[in-house]
Amino acid sequence: MELLLASLLMVMGQVGADQPNVSFDQLVQASLDAKNAAVQPAGTASGSPGSGSQAAVDKHDPQQDAPKVKGVYMTAHSAGGARLNTLMKLMDDTELNAVVVDVKDDWGYITYPTGNPELEAMDTTQKIIPDMPKLMSTLQEHQVYPIARIVVFKDTVLAQKHPELSFINPDGTLWNNGKATPDSFVNPYKKEVWDYNIKVAKEAAKAGFKEIQFDYVRFPEGFEKRADSLQYDKDERTRIQAVTEFVHYAREQLEPLGVRVSVDIFGYAASVPAAEGIGQDFEKISENVHVICPMIYPSHYSTGWFGAKVPDAAPYVTINGAAKDTLKKLEPIGQSKPVIRPWLQDFTASWVQGYIKYGKHEVEEQIRALKDNGVDEFLLWNAVNTYTPDVNYEP
Repeated sequence: MELLLASLLMVMGQVGADQPNVSFDQLVQASLDAKNAAVQPAGTASGSPGSGSQAAVDKHDPQQDAPKVKGVYMTAHSAGGARLNTLMKLMDDTELNAVVVDVKDDWGYITYPTGNPELEAMDTTQKIIPDMPKLMSTLQEHQVYPIARIVVFKDTVLAQKHPELSFINPDGTLWNNGKATPDSFVNPYKKEVWDYNIKVAKEAAKAGFKEIQFDYVRFPEGFEKRADSLQYDKDERTRIQAVTEFVHYAREQLEPLGVRVSVDIFGYAASVPAAEGIGQDFEKISENVHVICPMIYPSHYSTGWFGAKVPDAAPYVTINGAAKDTLKKLEPIGQSKPVIRPWLQDFTASWVQGYIKYGKHEVEEQIRALKDNGVDEFLLWNAVNTYTPDVNYEP
C-alpha cells in the first residue's frame, strides 16, 4: 500500500470541475492522512454513534420499495432550465430512473425558495430553481426517483456570513483553502451547522424528495496540519466522531419523514484506513446511512491502483477493484450494511497523464464491473450534465 500511496504523490496535474467533491491535492492529502492516522479500529470507540460494529445500528429503510437506482447528477441550473427536458428524455428512453439535484450547492446556496422563514432569514437562498413544485411534478410524471444533494461542511456562503461557525486564521481572517476560487468550510463540531443543514434537508423532504444525499461530510483537506493554529470551537470528540455523529443525527431526524439518507464519500476510502485528518471513516459512516455512494471514478486513482498502469484507461479493472474493496470494507458491519450505490465517470479526464476519451464503451465497462460484483445501483457524474448517448445501462 505504501507504494500505491507514494504513486499518488508522483502524479502530475489537477482534477478539474468534473468532480463532485474532490481535487487532486485532496486525494493526496486524504491518502496521507489514512497512512499516518493513528485511529481506533472501527467499532472500538466508546459512546459515539456508529462505534459498535458488533451490534447492528438501529436503522430502518423508509424507502424499502424504492427502485434500484440508476441515476445522473443534475445541477440546479439544469433542473430550473431547458436542459431538464433533455434529461427527462434520457430517462424516458433508457433504463435510467433517478436524478440527484443540487438543493444546497457547492458554494452553500440553497437553490430554491423553501418558504421556511428561518432559512430565508439566513440570506443564503438563490432562486436557481424557480418552481420546485413544478420540477417535482415533472419528475413524477416521468417516473424519476428524486434525490436531493446537500453540500454540508464546505459552505463558503455560511462561513462568510457567520465566521463564528467556521475556522479563523491566527490574524483574525476567515480561513479558506487558497484555491484560485477559494472555498471555506464550516465547523463539523458546531450543532448549529448540523441543524441548519437538517432544516434544508427537511424542506427537501417536504418538497417531495425521496432521499437526501449529503456531500462534503468532512473537515477540510489537510486539516490536521492547521488544526492547532486555527481558532474554532471544538470539544473532546475526535474529528471522526464529530462527523459520524452528524450522520447519525441526520438519519435520526430524517428517517421518520420517510426519506432515505445517503452520503458521498471518497471512493478509495474503502481501500485504506480511516482518515482522521478529515474525519471520514468509511465503515462508521456506512453503518449510519441507508445508502453509501463511494466516488470511484477511474480518473481518481493513480498509477498502480488495482494493478493498472493508468487506472483511468482501465475502467473495468479499476471499478472491479474498487467494488471488491468496498464490499470487503463493509463486511464487518453485517446487518447495518447500506445499499451500495457508487458514482461512476461519464466525462473525459484530460488532465490525467495517459487518459482515454470516455464514451459508450467506457461507461458500460464500469457498469459491467459493478454488476460482476453484485452491485446493481450507480450514479453517473458529468459536471455539465451532458451524458453519453446510446449507453446500455444494463450490460
